[in-house]
Amino acid sequence: MRIKETGILFLMLLLPLTATAQLNTDRITAIGRNALYYEDYVLSIQYFNQVIKLKPYLAEPYLYRAIAKIQLGDYGGAEQDCNQAIKNSPFLPGAYYTRGFVYRQTEQYDKAEKDFSEALVFSPDNKTYLLLRADVRAQAKNYAGALEDINYLLRKEPQTASFHFEKGVILMNSLDTTGALASFSEAVHYEEQNAANWSARGLVNSMLEHDDDALYDLTQAINLGSKWAGDYINRGVLQYKRHNFRGALSDYDKAIEINPNDGRCYYNRGLLRQELGDYNRALEDYNTALELSPEDVEIHYQRGTVNMQLRQWQDAVNDFDSLIAHYPYFLPSYYLGAQAKTALGDKKGAFRYQQKAAQLEQDKEKIQQAKQVNTDAQLAENQPRKKDHRKEFSNRAAQNRPEETDASDSYRSEARGTVQKRYADVVNEPNILLSYYGQTPTLRRTGYYHYVVDEYNRQNVLPSPLRFSLMDLALTAEMVSSHFDQIDQLSRQIDRVEDGHLKDERYADLYFARAMEFALVQDYNSAIDDCNKAVALRSRFPIAVFCRATWRYKLLEFRREAGEAGSAEQLKHELELLLRDYDEVIRQQPDFAFAYYNRANMLCSQRDYATAVSYYTQAIAMDGDFAEAYFNRGLTYIYTGENDKGLQDLSKAGELGIYQAYNLISRFK
Repeated sequence: MRIKETGILFLMLLLPLTATAQLNTDRITAIGRNALYYEDYVLSIQYFNQVIKLKPYLAEPYLYRAIAKIQLGDYGGAEQDCNQAIKNSPFLPGAYYTRGFVYRQTEQYDKAEKDFSEALVFSPDNKTYLLLRADVRAQAKNYAGALEDINYLLRKEPQTASFHFEKGVILMNSLDTTGALASFSEAVHYEEQNAANWSARGLVNSMLEHDDDALYDLTQAINLGSKWAGDYINRGVLQYKRHNFRGALSDYDKAIEINPNDGRCYYNRGLLRQELGDYNRALEDYNTALELSPEDVEIHYQRGTVNMQLRQWQDAVNDFDSLIAHYPYFLPSYYLGAQAKTALGDKKGAFRYQQKAAQLEQDKEKIQQAKQVNTDAQLAENQPRKKDHRKEFSNRAAQNRPEETDASDSYRSEARGTVQKRYADVVNEPNILLSYYGQTPTLRRTGYYHYVVDEYNRQNVLPSPLRFSLMDLALTAEMVSSHFDQIDQLSRQIDRVEDGHLKDERYADLYFARAMEFALVQDYNSAIDDCNKAVALRSRFPIAVFCRATWRYKLLEFRREAGEAGSAEQLKHELELLLRDYDEVIRQQPDFAFAYYNRANMLCSQRDYATAVSYYTQAIAMDGDFAEAYFNRGLTYIYTGENDKGLQDLSKAGELGIYQAYNLISRFK
């Protein structure tokens, strides 16, 4: 049915806020709704998260967040939010409507119908609810129930063209073409300026072989400014039937101009060019059609016959072989293949084709089975040829349904709009590290904080405070020079202290400070050496041990890229040292979630997925908003075939600000 998928957004924006909400949550919700309206879906989720955290008993924030998730293709997360909204307020029709919309999108039509019916209890005359219930009933092939809803709307508003149109769609899907024609005629009567009404009626007239009426209807649709390629293709087919080849060719050209990525447009134009003897350009069209629609093997037959005309014998053989591979009982492919083989001088090959064709001729049962497969190429064998075998667009195509657009063309910010359409690599989020230059995405809810680091920063023993970071900052030449100067200063301080004094744990900070400077200029060997001294001087130094593990991993990465990783035994030893460091951090500071997370990442790199999941889970237990841990655990579940759990975690990661998760959800679901 022609129901805007984005219509849910605008409807739900009209829902009132809870009267009991106080000013702060009202304000945050209002900002979130604005972000939702302007299609900043990822950002809006962050605002609704804040309201939910403050007042988890409200229904509306869950409902709005569900709407944002729907726009991002996260139907599982949206369903959970709707469930919570209904639990918090069971008398909110919008919650049932939204959940029904989710069920509709995931083809759970019985559940969708139940929710739309529940929404109608609270709002019995809501047109959108009735239209969607009619739609899911029709999808479930309950055409009587669908017509009941549409007829109810028509009794109230008999002159509303869109209701007649929807009734026509239902009747056409139920194969009642006569009834569909009457309904589309009513739609045309009440709304003559709508191209879609003429387009739909034109398609039905074409199906009923009312060619003159169909041609008139499609011309009306085009004259009204239709920008849908299907109208031109369907009219082109009719022009061809009337031997108006120039008009047909013009329509096919226009269809390709409108939709250059539909193989059917090129196929139809190729057929016409072939019939007109323009074999070279027909071949070009067939080549393009196959590039765009490689699954449409029928095109190989037509291209093969063109290659025969152009005396490109081997190309013709390749086409007929491709068709035979899919339809081994289609006799013309064997006869034409034999002709091409003969032209190539391959008499044995030609004989094999002829022999196979003769065997199939004798096997009538197999031939009869082949005829039952409904493709134009096979029906061409012994049955009367259809009046034409050009590709007409489906009834959906004839309804001027908008095509998907690439979201990346519409938004400058990567986190705006339908981000699930932007391709994301299936790779884990990186380790979290400590640095003077913290770079963390602003949308994420992960608490990049630990009190141990905060307390250490307050001691002012380092040149700059430590910050958690997800990525290294590219240093400028001036910054690098500054860090080398700092190394020199720290080295002079260390040299001035007598060796005996260096055994005092107070000097652990000097070594650790210089280790940080070495790491920033990517001298990881020196950083690790200094860190070893710092850890040796201070029995409990979890921050230094955590950093040492990070630097060991960095050094390992560098060695791998340079081809200097060493033997398998050396690599195993390095990994063991790295994992021991994380174990030591956990022993010294059991609530340091980042150590669990980084250790899980290392376990994933070793394909120990089961243990990795347990460490991600412990990290999440310490920080329920640990977006990266949810994301990586979700991918780990998917690696091990537990897609449901994986999608649930990716949904949570998206909710917590990792917008790339929505692209993965749309692919893995």
